[in-house]
Amino acid sequence: MIDTSKVLTTKFTDDRFPIEWKDDAEKGLFWFYDDLHCPNPISPLYYDVGGWWDCEGRWGADCTYMYQRFGAPIGQAWIAKKIGGYVYSAVVPPETDADKVGPMFDYYTKVMPIYADTFMDRWNKEYVPRLLQMHKAMLDFDFANKSLPEIMIHMEDCLDMKSEAFRIHWIINLAQFQASSNFSAVYEQLMGKSDSVEIGKINVSPKDRNWDSLKALWEMKEYINSIPALKTLFTAANAAEIMEKVVDTEGGAKLLEMVNAYREEYGFKAMYTHEFIYKTWYEDPTPIYEAVRGYVASNYDFNKEYQVCLDEQTKAIEGLYARVSDTEQLAKLKYALNLCVKMAPLTPDHHFYIDQGIYSHMRVMFVQIGKAMVRAGILEDSEDIFMLKYDEIRCAATSDYPVKELVKTRRAEMEAARKIHPQEWYGTATEWQVYSEPYKTLWGYPHKFEAEMQEKADKTEINKTVIKGIPGCPGEQEGIAHLVCDPAELDCVREGEILVCKMTNPAWVVSFSKIAALVTDTGGALSHPAVVAREFGVPCVVGTRRATQLIKNGDRVRVDGSHGVVEVIG
Repeated sequence: MIDTSKVLTTKFTDDRFPIEWKDDAEKGLFWFYDDLHCPNPISPLYYDVGGWWDCEGRWGADCTYMYQRFGAPIGQAWIAKKIGGYVYSAVVPPETDADKVGPMFDYYTKVMPIYADTFMDRWNKEYVPRLLQMHKAMLDFDFANKSLPEIMIHMEDCLDMKSEAFRIHWIINLAQFQASSNFSAVYEQLMGKSDSVEIGKINVSPKDRNWDSLKALWEMKEYINSIPALKTLFTAANAAEIMEKVVDTEGGAKLLEMVNAYREEYGFKAMYTHEFIYKTWYEDPTPIYEAVRGYVASNYDFNKEYQVCLDEQTKAIEGLYARVSDTEQLAKLKYALNLCVKMAPLTPDHHFYIDQGIYSHMRVMFVQIGKAMVRAGILEDSEDIFMLKYDEIRCAATSDYPVKELVKTRRAEMEAARKIHPQEWYGTATEWQVYSEPYKTLWGYPHKFEAEMQEKADKTEINKTVIKGIPGCPGEQEGIAHLVCDPAELDCVREGEILVCKMTNPAWVVSFSKIAALVTDTGGALSHPAVVAREFGVPCVVGTRRATQLIKNGDRVRVDGSHGVVEVIG
């Protein structure tokens, strides 16, 4: 049985707002702020039906399914709680009969390598075609001419598809996570210590949809540079002006075809993936033009960046193998490494097809439902639908259930929540939750917890000029900080600046080609910002907890990605 009895500390209250606890069992869990996915106040609709978590027993059983399918000895459910308007997650410890603990661990360790070895074939032949069918089905519906009851049935079908997609998601996620963890464990065993930077350089993807999307933007840049009139337009104008004038510019017609093709293939993403309220690139192509404009300005060389990433990976692998002389140990290392690298493309690709793909298609679907409700006089704006919960949509669509005032109240609540800086965690921190439950390493635990406890023990004032975090990608870089707290601000990041933000997701990848370094509040060495920073060779510090609070736009900062330190120097 897993021992969760050793309590490190507790935190049940916050003097800024009341926290309602259902019972002692809920208080006994470790609730951590999910800033890696949902850094902003969460919308009512996304919290109710969008999350992967088990929301009050109605949605999110897909994640519970993950633990059940694998017999995973690392949890039995992943649940959520809204605190102060923000999403907090908790992993429910596993409960296994004493006589089955050892046999179930054997089951888990014997099936996981098979998943890792065979999964890419299953992914390409079975899962990707099914996910593409879901994308099409969600939007292939005559919203304009169907009745609201008919539209409600389509909504239910889409929610079923979302659930199916996230069952696929969790099969992928745990299989890949275990392959990565196994490689890290073998590495540490043979090297005598862990090196997240070297491991990170090895565990990158040589081919995936992220690279494909960047190449497509680069191809647009290459075309623009071949047409003097287009290059002049993209050099002298901003994105809004380019969109207005491109149709009348020489070569503009072909470029518009390229942009539209990009929208259809890669546009189903938003700056914050795990939410419904942010417009996708498919709906508003402004970020596409802004990204290409940046590539023109920097003369971004996709092939060079791509080759550097592959060369760094090859160099790291060869260097690692050279340090192992024992034949048997080398074979063990190669086996673990090959499984890990084989699964690496699934980090960006599962995000492309599921996290950003399913959620963005659901967003567009819900906007269409919102438009139908506006036509019926139920809502004032199609975006208002995101302020409602699942049952409220169903009630309002088929009866006189009033929601307009409710929408205004919910918007006001979200705005009020934006003024609150979330605590890192609430509830009960046990040794198992902080140190043994593996998934929280993606959020920067146990580092973040230990840093907080050390500050409390020292009782010293927080250092506002030296900010410590977790090494994400090695290297030192000085530059001007650009703080991004809103999706619209990402387009304003300039060449050579240091991006400071709460988190990143694959939709931010286009900025990595122009920034000098990256600093995030959240994340661990295997989180998205750290992984992509290593792919682009960008010095990176993650898991700082408060960089976005202490660093201001225009500050000159020094980023030491090798030691996880950020200094404000001017």
